[in-house]
Amino acid sequence: MADTQTGPRKKISLLMILPPLIFAAFAVMAYLGMQRGDTSILPSTFIGRQAPALPEETLEGFPSVADADLRSGEVTVVNFWASWCPPCRAEHPRLLELQDEGVRIVGVNFKDKAGAASGYLAEAESPFIGVPYDPQGRTAIEWGVTGPPETFIVAGDGTILHKHTGPLAGTLYTDVFLPKLHEALGR
Repeated sequence: MADTQTGPRKKISLLMILPPLIFAAFAVMAYLGMQRGDTSILPSTFIGRQAPALPEETLEGFPSVADADLRSGEVTVVNFWASWCPPCRAEHPRLLELQDEGVRIVGVNFKDKAGAASGYLAEAESPFIGVPYDPQGRTAIEWGVTGPPETFIVAGDGTILHKHTGPLAGTLYTDVFLPKLHEALGR
């Protein structure tokens, strides 16, 4: 009788199949992750909602800003900053430019020493119509601020239109923030 088998049967081990399957699964996840859109923009749950309250305390020597000022009918930029924050210092010239263009800017100083903040604004010139002071960072939490600087565009009725995380610089500033601000201002 002739043997119908042509050779010994080879068993495929799970250890031989597992690495290519893991790699394929990782490749699919990476591809899907790259298709998610712009991941440099952090979504804010505050967009379209009324702006939270501003701190009642103000840095000494600077005008106070009340919550009613955010509902004055004029677009306002609200910038959370600190004197110890290098990106805040880097964006300062942009804030001065916006002020020169007639943009209303409220600068909420948080988690800072009042003397250091006042000294910095005296030295670098203040672009702000008022400087609410938030030494404990409680107001920043209410606004959803994760770290300085963060800037919000607030409509004249107090509705938050846009949140910009990080310094007002680079392509996110020119390609995203400025168009949103110009749209809000009707320019």
